[in-house]
Amino acid sequence: MKPRDLRFYHAMYQFLMFAMNLALVANNIGLMWVAIELATLTTVVMVGIYRTNAALEAAWKYFILGSVGIALALFGTILVYLAAEERLGQGITAMAWDHLVPRSGSFDPALLNLSFVFLLLGYGTKVGLAPVHAWLPDAHAEGPTPISAVLSGLLLNVALFALLRFKLIMAGNARVLSPGPMMVTMGLVSLVFAGFMIFRRRDIKRMFAYSSIEHMGIITLAFGLGGPLASFAGLLHMTMHSLTKSAIFFGVGYVSQLEGTQRIEDIRGLTQSQPLLGWLLVIAVAAIAGLPPFGIFTSEFLLVTSTFARLPWLAVLLGLGLIIAFSALALRLHGLAFGETGKRHALSPWRLAPMVVHLALVATAGIYLPGTVITWFRNVARLLG
Repeated sequence: MKPRDLRFYHAMYQFLMFAMNLALVANNIGLMWVAIELATLTTVVMVGIYRTNAALEAAWKYFILGSVGIALALFGTILVYLAAEERLGQGITAMAWDHLVPRSGSFDPALLNLSFVFLLLGYGTKVGLAPVHAWLPDAHAEGPTPISAVLSGLLLNVALFALLRFKLIMAGNARVLSPGPMMVTMGLVSLVFAGFMIFRRRDIKRMFAYSSIEHMGIITLAFGLGGPLASFAGLLHMTMHSLTKSAIFFGVGYVSQLEGTQRIEDIRGLTQSQPLLGWLLVIAVAAIAGLPPFGIFTSEFLLVTSTFARLPWLAVLLGLGLIIAFSALALRLHGLAFGETGKRHALSPWRLAPMVVHLALVATAGIYLPGTVITWFRNVARLLG
């Protein structure tokens, strides 16, 4: 990458961080939508920064599908405003979260029902839920690896956060249809679909992109199921997935540089060619697959037990989806990490320090969570209902 492109890349990255932070703190449904749209446009530019045919195609695909999704989300946002306008009057008040949530019980339920359909499809596109996920694998595979980490670990969560805030409005009105079943359905479909797709991937970044779809499906299912335990599990899973997937893409970036390819068939025996990187990747895949003692195992265990206590048939489907995804990752990992190779790569251990820190946090969270973190998660789970 040329120095001019690198400076542009850093500037766009800073703007992306600003847009995502704005989406998180905005007290206005319109401003939140604008912030997420700005984050989308910024990442579109960054996905196509290499200017190869595949990167430009991925960027345009992301732009088109992301624009359709954000347009649907805008239409849903407008419907929420129209429902609030009847009770709160015109202007900023009818768009402010601190006015919408307490007064949502008096809003027109028909408008709220219709709005959530558009919001789920619109923000679901940004989250990468099946079947509105088509942009995500290409964007992960063709964009710079740091952007893949940001997309998977941050941007998907911000879009889901927006959806959850609208779910609070729905939860405050006893006359609307429950949004939970729709979220559970899309989450379960995403989990099972992504698990099967991991089996067929030939590109290492594309494989982990489908892993992101799988885990966002798990998180969406948890929040759709609702209740203190499931919501706690969803929050924990969201945090653990962000840390683990960031570590994975950090390692995958080095793997693709050292091997000169992203094709899984051409990457073999990483534990022999670069032992530290190879074993860290093995640990990271074990963590993302949900093996103990990592934090993702804890969140998945909480979700499965909570689901089994309430809907045993759904817990069986959830368990099958987790087994499919685990089997696919284990099959792909075997050749990547333990296959035969004659290569040797030199890589300073200090360059892998961020990966070590992330995995250490995930392993620690699976064994011990500080009381302040548990209290925070409980309070947020209580707000979600």
